[in-house]
Amino acid sequence: MGILGPLAFLTSLALAVAAWLVGPGLLARWRWRRVQRRPFPAAWRAILHRRMPLYARLPPELQRRLRQRAQWLIAEKPFIGCAGLVVDDEMRVLIAAQAALLLLHPQAGRFAELRQVLVYPGPFVVERASQDGSGLTHESRRALAGESWQQGRVLLSWLDVRAGAADPGDGRNVVIHEFAHQLDQERGRANGAPWLGGREHYARWAAVLGAEFAALRARLARGETGLIDAYAATSPAEFFAVVSEHFFEQPQALAQRHAALYAELARYYGVDPRAWHDGDESRDGPVAPSAAELADAPAVDARN
Repeated sequence: MGILGPLAFLTSLALAVAAWLVGPGLLARWRWRRVQRRPFPAAWRAILHRRMPLYARLPPELQRRLRQRAQWLIAEKPFIGCAGLVVDDEMRVLIAAQAALLLLHPQAGRFAELRQVLVYPGPFVVERASQDGSGLTHESRRALAGESWQQGRVLLSWLDVRAGAADPGDGRNVVIHEFAHQLDQERGRANGAPWLGGREHYARWAAVLGAEFAALRARLARGETGLIDAYAATSPAEFFAVVSEHFFEQPQALAQRHAALYAELARYYGVDPRAWHDGDESRDGPVAPSAAELADAPAVDARN
């Protein structure tokens, strides 16, 4: 009795430690399998057909994969209404499905660091303090369609979410943009280089995206325009998010004009969206954050 007591305690402690060490991964896989066993509701499928034209263009296997990823996000991530907005199934499904486009690679993760999706009725105002070269602090106010925080929050304007889903060929999609930032932020501050699966892949990624980023800035300095939106020249992080929008929404043009960049994104995302757009590229418990949190949070802005 005197010996068994300590032994039992030590055994329990060892099991507890082992469960703590391996538990999160095993639990996540169990939750993933449980979600995948649930049928995708017919009402949700109807939302995709009604509000997201790109969904119908995907091949059946990618449609299935997108539904799986979207269903997982809806089950695992809280979607929170802000500024009086009440989040409904249409909002959850449309946001999750567009975010799931970035997870179609068979080995893609599942936005592991994402904690909350905060949804505003329309563009929301944030205040920022910045210092100029002389050290003076300036306050500024901006209306944004979306924002991604390193602490695992994505903020979205529902008005812009719907607009982005309705037109899959204009190269502007706030959900793709902000969730690309989340991929970039999974291992620290966004820098335009998400996790690529191994150190050996970064040299090529840096060479291709670095050259394209420099070329964009040079074109803008000469007053020239092109396919890639000028906002991409803000920083390497914004470049990655913006070209991700072009990759999924204007793949034909991106592949023709920036072949190496397109190939690098196709390797990363594990899909080739050109077939989805054939013939249509003729055109070139938680609470909402306080104002103080919006001002202080390390964030990556979407285009305003």
